[in-house]
Amino acid sequence: MKKPIKPASRTRNVAYAVRDVVVIADEAAATGMPMTYLNIGDPNKFDFCTPAHIVEAACRAARDNQNSYGPSDGIPEALTAIRDNQAAKGIVDPLYSFVGTGATEVIDICLTALVEKGENVLVPCPGYPTYDAILTKLEAEARPYFLDEERSWQPDLDDLVARIDEKTRGIVLINPNNPTGAYYDLEVVSRLVELTRERDLVLFSDEIYDRLVLDDRPFVSPASLDPDAPVLTINGLSKNYLAPGWRLGWGTLSGTEAQMGEYIEAIKKLVRARLCANHPEQLAIPVALSGDHGHLAETRRKLIARRDLAMEILNSCPGISCVKPEGAFYAFPRIEISGSDRDFVRELIRATGVVVVPGSGFGEKPGTNHFRLVFLAPEDILGPACEKIVEFYRGYPRR
Repeated sequence: MKKPIKPASRTRNVAYAVRDVVVIADEAAATGMPMTYLNIGDPNKFDFCTPAHIVEAACRAARDNQNSYGPSDGIPEALTAIRDNQAAKGIVDPLYSFVGTGATEVIDICLTALVEKGENVLVPCPGYPTYDAILTKLEAEARPYFLDEERSWQPDLDDLVARIDEKTRGIVLINPNNPTGAYYDLEVVSRLVELTRERDLVLFSDEIYDRLVLDDRPFVSPASLDPDAPVLTINGLSKNYLAPGWRLGWGTLSGTEAQMGEYIEAIKKLVRARLCANHPEQLAIPVALSGDHGHLAETRRKLIARRDLAMEILNSCPGISCVKPEGAFYAFPRIEISGSDRDFVRELIRATGVVVVPGSGFGEKPGTNHFRLVFLAPEDILGPACEKIVEFYRGYPRR
């Protein structure tokens, strides 16, 4: 027998809970059970469509044979549109922008260029698990700082500051937050910007849901508060422009040349090494950013109605409590149960066909249990699914 090919040890602890639950869902679906997938934040799986003028721009580019490799950091038209969009948000004279294969590649490149083995980056808990997965791959530490459920999931700044040490290289801010739907107070954002300057850290400002703040609160980009602060601003087409499968994101680095220059040169090396992002679809970026935004009002209207429906059903059940999301399209209900939320979700899927993600896949305070629910589905799908969750919970063992 041939010797088995062993995988690299750096992959041992890589996990991504959002898709890992699909294995259980596939088993349930194989029995013939009707399934309701509320686990992935993909608006196009429901009744949301990429705006037609954005689609046409990409199709026109492909028809015009804009199908060659593009410049490594992005085509000039896209980069100009990104800089103009950032300027409209108050981000002036950034040092460098580049287009990636989704915001995930932007995050991967910028973390890879920043951290050494054994160093750490502070990540929100709960937070988006891609950061943890990438840092695990880099043999660095994703060091959690807790969000305070009692204060609408605002960061606990005292907890955050206490976790910074000589090996900390950056802080991740996801605003609006995935998975909680929290939108952070300006005072919190301002303090995080101050911390990056005080401690010589990079702030990863993940703003992929910045146009999906649901309750008429203005969005403020951290980089707009201090042009000299070392900030990576991350955005893309996937959520605001309803094109997740296009895999187009971008990053903009702000700060001083003296502090950020060497780091940016390292990023540029990695950007060149992977050739380029999707070329023809980049022609849609200027159209998206500077064109008609009429789809956003309708998108927010649907999300508000669906959020409110989910909140009404889930919060009506003793033992389930959910902080009202203020942005994005995620809710993070807390459940008082005996055992783990992983077991709860596994049994929920098998019993009801409703697919959600265990809260532990995003991080949570020890001793608490949650699950993440995506409220993108129309009311006639979302409402019955939430009722099934409540009915299942009522029969589940409590503490």
